[in-house]
Amino acid sequence: MAIHREASICSLLLAVLLVCCIAGVSIGSTTLQWTTTMQVIAGKLLPFWFPLQSTAPADQVIVWLIRVPRVIVAAFVGAGLAVAGVVMQGLFRNPLAEPNVIGVGSGAVLGAVIVFTTGLAVQFAVALPIAAFCGALLSLLVVYIVATRGGATPVAALLLSGIALAALLSALSSLLISLSVVNWQVAQEIVFWMMGGLDARSWTHVWLSAPFIVVGIVISLVYARDLDLLVQGEEAAAALGVDVEASKRILIVVAALLTGSCVAVAGVIGFVGLIVPHVIRLIIGPLHRRLVLTSALAGASFLILCDLLARTVHPPTEVRLGIITAACGAPFFLLLLVRKYREVSQL
Repeated sequence: MAIHREASICSLLLAVLLVCCIAGVSIGSTTLQWTTTMQVIAGKLLPFWFPLQSTAPADQVIVWLIRVPRVIVAAFVGAGLAVAGVVMQGLFRNPLAEPNVIGVGSGAVLGAVIVFTTGLAVQFAVALPIAAFCGALLSLLVVYIVATRGGATPVAALLLSGIALAALLSALSSLLISLSVVNWQVAQEIVFWMMGGLDARSWTHVWLSAPFIVVGIVISLVYARDLDLLVQGEEAAAALGVDVEASKRILIVVAALLTGSCVAVAGVIGFVGLIVPHVIRLIIGPLHRRLVLTSALAGASFLILCDLLARTVHPPTEVRLGIITAACGAPFFLLLLVRKYREVSQL
């Protein structure tokens, strides 16, 4: 019965994701018929069976070169952040944990700011995502070294060192931004990037992020049982045969890999890793094998819809994607806090 329910929920989420993808490609400053969207996609994927002679070249450019890569990047980023949230909430045994809690996001921001201020972002298109990704991994390395003593990495030490490093990296980013204010264009690009967004995303960004996010999601599924046991406590997990320290290392790296890949191509997108896993957990239960897959599907749909809203809520100007997700996430986060405090007060 549980398997049937899980399959039904996954099928529903897949259908929702498909509808969101079609809507994300069809709706915009130039609205296209969904049939035109499907014709272009089918013609590009299967040109022998679906020739594109009947489709206008302008529609082909809009669909295949502008909107499809953007929607795919949104789907992967939403899925990656949601799964990173699942991993962090399970690892820290706290439904209020989110992917940036170990300072990975701040490391990615610093890497991006360095690239902006040195001018490399203008010279090389891939310099920005690569620098952000490297900054995320380096910040994880520092946090892990600081928190590890005698081969053990206490979760509390990991959390505290992550918070401290995030504050330091944010200060360094702010310093570089303040020094670059004299160049208004550079400062504007940095601020816009830090607000998050998917404008001008291309197939290059898809290939830069998708492989890492897919690998991260697959590893998360492989370690779903370990997460289930770690939620019960490290002692209980060790008694049931889990190599606690090895599992924590791998899960931390996976969370950083997912978060760094997402921040590298989309900027700072907040609250997705907090909202989606918590809502899915309320619907489908605490088993991480289910949570990882369903959260990935729900996160992809959620971010596609947020990006669609960002493009259409105030045309012709785009609202930054991070603003939309924060506007949805902040009230939900406050509700979670109120609910948590009420549960504690009733004990």
